[in-house]
Amino acid sequence: MNQISLIIPAKQEPNALPIVLEEIKKNNYNFNIIVILDRNDVETFNSIKNLDCKILWQSKKGYGNAIVDGINNCETKYLCIFYADGSTDPKFILPMLKKLEENKYDFIFGSRYEKNAYSYDDNIITKIGNFFFTFLGNFFMRLKLTDILFTYIFAKTDKIQSLKLESDDYCLCIEIPFKIKLNNLKYSTYPCIERERFADKKKVKAFSDGLKILIYFFKKYLSLINKK
Repeated sequence: MNQISLIIPAKQEPNALPIVLEEIKKNNYNFNIIVILDRNDVETFNSIKNLDCKILWQSKKGYGNAIVDGINNCETKYLCIFYADGSTDPKFILPMLKKLEENKYDFIFGSRYEKNAYSYDDNIITKIGNFFFTFLGNFFMRLKLTDILFTYIFAKTDKIQSLKLESDDYCLCIEIPFKIKLNNLKYSTYPCIERERFADKKKVKAFSDGLKILIYFFKKYLSLINKK
């Protein structure tokens, strides 16, 4: 499906990312692949430079900035934010596309916390944190999500580009559903299995990144209240 681009932000994934790209090729998924790297990440670059993907250098540091760079450089009708560590399984992409097209949604959020879904990469701290932030989003913003921190997201490219995303870090996982809600765009969820990462180390820092997300959440929410 060359109408779909995978947006893959990568940071120090020289062992996992080549396996991810080879898996996609092996299973004959005809996706455009955009990998976004930090300019200093020479090891990861060398591990994939001869593989079938487009490599972008990040304009600014940060997980959010990497995704935004990928989104802004996407030219296909659809895109999917995909993980470089192997924890997102590509077999869910086409079912998400089917659900989006059949129901005329703009976004499909992958979820690890629905029936027939599970995470093999989660731990008790990240699970509690995710339930907490999902509750905040659903309660204060009237969202209908089950896994707000999981950025395995399938989207219409023009719709996600129209959000003009700005977050430079993991706050992007909150900014996306916030702006979808504010712009009255249509979205739904799809149950996914999150696999154990293939290699290398997890980059998320549960407490420090969680605190940043919490501060971002209430700053955004209070700014909306003040505008009313």
